[in-house]
Amino acid sequence: MKATIKAGVIGAAGYAGGELLRLLLQHPQVAVAFAQSASQAGKAVAATHTDLVGETELIFSAKADAAVDVLFLCAGHGEAAKYVASHQIADSVKIIDLSQDFRWNEATTGATVPFEGREFVYGLPELQREEIRQAQYVANPGCFATAMQLALLPLTQQQLLPQQVHISGITGSTGAGQSLSATSHFSWRTENVSTYKVMEHQHLREVGRTLQHLQPGTSPEIYFIPYRGPFARGIFMITYLETDLKLEQAQTLYQDYYSSHPFVVLSKYNPDLKQVVNTNKCVLYLEKHGRQLVITSLIDNLLKGAAGQAVQNMNLLFGLDEADGLRLKATAF
Repeated sequence: MKATIKAGVIGAAGYAGGELLRLLLQHPQVAVAFAQSASQAGKAVAATHTDLVGETELIFSAKADAAVDVLFLCAGHGEAAKYVASHQIADSVKIIDLSQDFRWNEATTGATVPFEGREFVYGLPELQREEIRQAQYVANPGCFATAMQLALLPLTQQQLLPQQVHISGITGSTGAGQSLSATSHFSWRTENVSTYKVMEHQHLREVGRTLQHLQPGTSPEIYFIPYRGPFARGIFMITYLETDLKLEQAQTLYQDYYSSHPFVVLSKYNPDLKQVVNTNKCVLYLEKHGRQLVITSLIDNLLKGAAGQAVQNMNLLFGLDEADGLRLKATAF
């Protein structure tokens, strides 16, 4: 089948950019027109993303050097907005931003605050798939924000959230990006666990906005503790809250909500992180202990939490099957 969508990637040398290239190169409807990287310009893509040896002859370009139908921004927080403001991008080009720059410029409802005349729609398909289908510009959700919202959306839609929700989540080192820091270096991270941004993680802003929209006036306080994990990728999140729902009622609520969404799976068995690593899935598992409903939410931070969700949004923007190019295999062992 001949590719019909020309794609370009800005900031293609990082973790999210590399993961996006892996998906796009295998997508049946996409041709990668360019992979831009200021730091790697002139070098072979496969020399940086070494797992792509034999998969592509692409060379990193210093700038966007070809016409495209869709532009992915993987330039990092703060850089994406600068890029849009300083470059002439044809009005016909769809934009999907993987940074946080435009998550805070739009409203979950689809009522947007324009940036440089462009209105970005929040790109969580399980929340507003139809709005994404009609959009031109999409702001990809954060990884923790994705795992949190998918754990809470069915309850929120029915306005069943209590006044307090407690969440803890541990993430792999790739969530910190490719640039080295003291807490991402192997010798520090391995066999180690630590908390960071306790109760004040930036993703709480977008989650709070969603909850306020779906459950206005009574949206809960979220108490979130993020952890750095001694592994490369994946998010393992536990949410617990008080509810009078019986376990069977909660399971039915979740099954009904996600019945038409291909990447959210309600597990009958206590899941583990390897079930989602290297996939675009979110696996949910519900337990009831007294009045506490415990929700386990698992995603791959680089796929459903970043590049995979971006491709899912691209599929929606272009009227494709939502799962095209995303039927991926988990690593069981």
